[in-house]
Amino acid sequence: MIANTKIMSSNLVGDKYQLTVGLEIHAELKTRTKMFCDSANDPNEKRPNVNICPICLAHPGTLPTINQKAIEHVLRVGLAVGGTLADYTEFDRKHYFYPDIPKGYQISQYQYPLVTGGSIQGIKLTRIHLEEDTARSIHDDKGGGSLIDFNRAGVPLMELVTEPMITSAKQAGDFAREWQLLLRYLDVSSANMEKGEMRVEANISIQRSDLKNPKRSDLGGKVEVKNLNSFKSVEQAIEYELKRQTALLEVGGKVIQETRGWDEVKGVTFSQRLKESSHDYRYFPDPDLPKLWLSEIPEFHPPAGGLQSTIPELPWVKRDRYRALGLKLIEAEQYLNNFELAKFFDEAAVELKDPELVKIASNFIANDIAGRRKVNPDWPLPTLQRFTEVVRLYHSGKLASPQAKNSILTGVLVEMSTADALAGLVEKIVSDNPKVVADYRAGKVASLQFLIGQGMRLSKGSANPTVLEKLIKQTLQS
Repeated sequence: MIANTKIMSSNLVGDKYQLTVGLEIHAELKTRTKMFCDSANDPNEKRPNVNICPICLAHPGTLPTINQKAIEHVLRVGLAVGGTLADYTEFDRKHYFYPDIPKGYQISQYQYPLVTGGSIQGIKLTRIHLEEDTARSIHDDKGGGSLIDFNRAGVPLMELVTEPMITSAKQAGDFAREWQLLLRYLDVSSANMEKGEMRVEANISIQRSDLKNPKRSDLGGKVEVKNLNSFKSVEQAIEYELKRQTALLEVGGKVIQETRGWDEVKGVTFSQRLKESSHDYRYFPDPDLPKLWLSEIPEFHPPAGGLQSTIPELPWVKRDRYRALGLKLIEAEQYLNNFELAKFFDEAAVELKDPELVKIASNFIANDIAGRRKVNPDWPLPTLQRFTEVVRLYHSGKLASPQAKNSILTGVLVEMSTADALAGLVEKIVSDNPKVVADYRAGKVASLQFLIGQGMRLSKGSANPTVLEKLIKQTLQS
């Protein structure tokens, strides 16, 4: 059983209202082709209506076929979250009419999803199912017209539904971040929110928490805020709805069940339509697609068999491992979100072994190396041998911090740590600062720090301060 780190949050809004949030998160899956046809699934295609065919355009007489890789992706996600994988599953038609859905229905899953249950961060999951994405509408606000790009129509889309047990905007944002991280670790989706590859919808309601037996009038209606395209928007929309719904109930109003949009510029939600119920979609099994008994498909038999071996170290497991090594939380999160730095750190940790050396290595990687990469993403990482050598020299006191950082970032190991290497420098320090030397010899011990500082300045940080201090003392006492 996979353990998850639970994010704690307060579930009371003041003393009077309790916030309840459930999330629905859609993610476009990484596959070569679309969900039910052989058109390319290419999220980077800029030309409109290039990756299309009669099937994804819903031409009469066409027949869809199921993308097995998309099913495999969803099952692997189900294993990672500790969910129950379906043996029997089927696809359904979800009917609604909008220009971006040419068939007049979306192929989705209703009664028999691929995955049920599971949890992340202590939040229970209701289901994870598979469907097809819609086309993309492009609205011309000036001209008043709209255009449709069907490149996205039919792309495999995985939908996650959580139980309504999220109790703060921050908890919702943290959950969505962890979900994105999981999808990337499993390499099932790039989940870039700015590209629309992952979209979040929040179902938000509040209710009186100070009443022992609340009446129906004391309970708020469920409001769905759709297509939130950043973690910041998720948190801001929930916070806004909390205030809006509280204000309504405080004056005796009623929160109606509806779908609302989010205006990022104004920072407000706005009404779009009354919220549909499941019966409004007139679900029924798609007659053009076969029923699936997954245990009869060799690649999935048994369902957890071959797929379990493809599950990598999961984000929450890696986070716990890094924390057990003594890393700061901010360092652990850096590695969780940067696979290359994480690999470099893991290799260094294996090589160094000693916990103190490992923590020193992490400090250099998370601050100096990550900082240089932020300025220049193409800057090459140092060799593992050179990096671990610098860490050991720094830990032993043979390299000062400026020396060590300079060596890591330049690849040049400049060492002024022997008496012979520092002799000329000490001679210059003493001759250039006669008054300070006299003060020290007269008993002003603090003067020694000034002389050491001059040595570090003249050596541009390459002198070992411990050795430098020892040599200056010997010279002044001779």
